[in-house]
Amino acid sequence: MTTILRRATALTVVLGGALMLQGCLVGAAVGAGAAVIGGAATVTGAVVGAGVDAVTTSDEETKARREREQRAYEREQRRCEQRRRQGRDC
Repeated sequence: MTTILRRATALTVVLGGALMLQGCLVGAAVGAGAAVIGGAATVTGAVVGAGVDAVTTSDEETKARREREQRAYEREQRRCEQRRRQGRDC
């Protein structure tokens, strides 16, 4: 009975150790891969960031566009009022 218990304990220790070593190997491989990819990711991140800035509009740009649209609308309203005074349709 004690022989079976010793073998089961030894098997558990060996399997547990093997699983832990696999985790260490995977962690080392991932760490090395991340170090290599990390340098390239920094450069890629800068390029992607510049592309996003080129595509998106800032708050100032949005405000300026709204102001231009408002001025165009008001200009069209004034023209319409002048036409109505002259008896024409808008």
